[in-house]
This record gives sequence, C-alpha cells and structure tokens, in this order.
Amino acid sequence: MERLEFEFRAGQPAPGRTVAGVVASGDLEVLLEPGIAGRTTVAVQTSVDGYGGTWTSLLERVLGPGSLPAARIEINDNGATPGVVRMRIEQAFEEAAQGGNTP
Repeated sequence: MERLEFEFRAGQPAPGRTVAGVVASGDLEVLLEPGIAGRTTVAVQTSVDGYGGTWTSLLERVLGPGSLPAARIEINDNGATPGVVRMRIEQAFEEAAQGGNTP
C-alpha cells in the first residue's frame, strides 16, 4: 500500500459532494467534496507500490491546467488503469456539478 498526496491550482469550490466508482478488483473510488477556492488537493491510497511518477503525470494532465473547480479528492485505488482513473475523476466532477450524489 502506498499513499500519495498532490495539490493543484483550481477555480471556485465544487458545488457538491460525490462518490464515483467502487473499490473492487481493477477499479477505484473517487470521493470528491468542495475544496478551498483556488486549490485542489488529492490523496491517493493505492494497492500498487512504485507508481508515483505515473500518478503524478496522470493527475497533472487532468488537474494541472487549473480550470476545474476546487475540491478535496480522495482516491482509493485497487490497480485501476490510467484510463479508468481519468474517467472516474471526470465522472466525479460532472456529478458534483449537478449537486452531487451523497448527503
């Protein structure tokens, strides 16, 4: 198990909270809640050690431009591919934009 933490520029806080995906074989869950304006933080808990560089590159492509809403994101990974990671993050932002899916 490895824990990684990241921070990126962002816009105004996300309008809602949400959970996208499930922690199961080859998948991951993304928990997203509004963050502090101008900043998105990401905490990754992964079952696969030694892929910090891959996580850095992937998250930089998705969140690096700073155009997404500010959020606190927690990712619980069970060996998901980069494509699945990106899809779940984008899904979480879309659901949050619609008011979220969690109380």
